[in-house]
Amino acid sequence: MVIGAVALIVIGPEKLPRVARTVGTLLGKAQRYVADVKAEVNRSMDLEELKKMKDTVETAARDVENSIQGGVTEIEKQWSEANSDTQSALAEPPSFPEYRHPKKKWRIKQGATPNWYKARNGIRTKAQSGAARVARYRPQKFN
Repeated sequence: MVIGAVALIVIGPEKLPRVARTVGTLLGKAQRYVADVKAEVNRSMDLEELKKMKDTVETAARDVENSIQGGVTEIEKQWSEANSDTQSALAEPPSFPEYRHPKKKWRIKQGATPNWYKARNGIRTKAQSGAARVARYRPQKFN
């Protein structure tokens, strides 16, 4: 109240609304700027936390990969030792003929409609383009 009374006396009643509007817009801009700075700081803190979390996950993944890789190399050694023993026993693996289904087009043949049925019921038996159909059924001009 005291500040408002002093401003009214110093600035005057004619210029006071314009000055109050200007001060209000400047305060609004200042508040938005402070809010933006706070949001940016929060984002950077979150980003740092995410980077730390990413690093811990990557190190854990590397450790798991190394342990798996060690196990795989051990299994490969055992496999190669076992294979070297059986390789001399078997010259080549047996081969099987490629599988062919006995009724290759069974569904197509079962679903086919006979031509005599189509002819009796007026179902088209041959595909015809739209332009050909129009030309076929267009009335002929008499000379």
